[in-house]
Amino acid sequence: MNHASMPDNPGSHRTPPLAGMRILAVEQYGAGPFGTSYLADLGAEVIKIENPTGGGDVGRYVGPHFFGAQDSHFYQTFNRNKRSLTLDLKQPEGLRIFQRLVTQADAVINNLRGDLPAKLGLTYEALKDFNPRIVCTHLSAYGREGSRVSWPGYDYLMQAEAGHMMLTGEPDGPPTRYGLSIVDLMTGLVAAFGLLAAICSARETGVGTDVDTSLFDVSIHNLNYPATWYLNAGAITDRAPRSGHPSLVPSQLFPTEDGWIFVMCNKEKFWPLLCHALGREAWATDERFRTFQDRLQNRQALTSLLDSVFMTASTAQWMKRLSGTIPIAPVLDIQTALEAEFIKERNMVQRFERTDGQDMRLLSNPIRFSDTALPRKEAPALGADNLELLHEAGFSHEEIEEFRARKIITT
Repeated sequence: MNHASMPDNPGSHRTPPLAGMRILAVEQYGAGPFGTSYLADLGAEVIKIENPTGGGDVGRYVGPHFFGAQDSHFYQTFNRNKRSLTLDLKQPEGLRIFQRLVTQADAVINNLRGDLPAKLGLTYEALKDFNPRIVCTHLSAYGREGSRVSWPGYDYLMQAEAGHMMLTGEPDGPPTRYGLSIVDLMTGLVAAFGLLAAICSARETGVGTDVDTSLFDVSIHNLNYPATWYLNAGAITDRAPRSGHPSLVPSQLFPTEDGWIFVMCNKEKFWPLLCHALGREAWATDERFRTFQDRLQNRQALTSLLDSVFMTASTAQWMKRLSGTIPIAPVLDIQTALEAEFIKERNMVQRFERTDGQDMRLLSNPIRFSDTALPRKEAPALGADNLELLHEAGFSHEEIEEFRARKIITT
């Protein structure tokens, strides 16, 4: 059986929810491709527009692991279920081809530097005459307006400037970044969300629009409740020991006999339940620990007491004893996390069959539909869909050969 056609649910029969939607994606690297990977997974036709003279999406070359030339594991992660068209948008003829594709598209999305969409003709103002319903979504580092419009920018820079690194790590340690590029990933999702919202409006009104988001804006927005605390109470949230919650206690890491666990008593009801499970019922009524406020004021004393108990048994023993009653999780490395039985139960890893015969495992999309199979196709080779897409757009064989000769597309 072709794994790429295997349904997530054996009883699936409906087409994916975004089937019939066409997205032109002038994208590369991480944030943009991550957002459009959700659209592609859910059935949208996502056409990657890749520069024929620059080797396409730089993500194709991000190591250290590769399936083949121009085909990194990184690239496959972000670009499954998409199509690829090489097209030089800086050449007038390349832009003309793109504009013809726009007439049959629902949206254009890019994750370029803020000053480039206008220069390349990717804005609603530039494209509305070809399709008044087109939605033009822009994901940049710092936005398409303001003093930083031409600045390049990346995830870790946003974590630094938006205050995230000062909220991460131990209080006496250096500022620390997240282990993953969370700002990239979340900004990709925000862009996809905005794109879908604008398409809904365009289908209702017949008028498209520009949709903007940026790594910087999303990183600031993600400050969330600590930002509200500062803006309304002047409170500056500090790092708590053991990756602890700033106000809810106990909600942090604890060492066990052979590792670590994270315990989260984030509702008052869990504290007496934990005390009972640990055989320390008296702690529940101890005046130092009765409420969140009491426990926050006495965090260090409570941590020492809990340490003395949790270190008497292994992580596995605590998981068996507390799971399902107390919110608790083991601290695992990537290998152990991905090989866990619950991952298999949730079907969070699926096989994608490649055209070269190699076997490829990727993470499942976390959105599930009770009666819909989501596609499982490998990411496209550079320019894999050139001929089909250009023929669909009405270009003749002779015209396509001329495009190749002039390096507007690749061979």
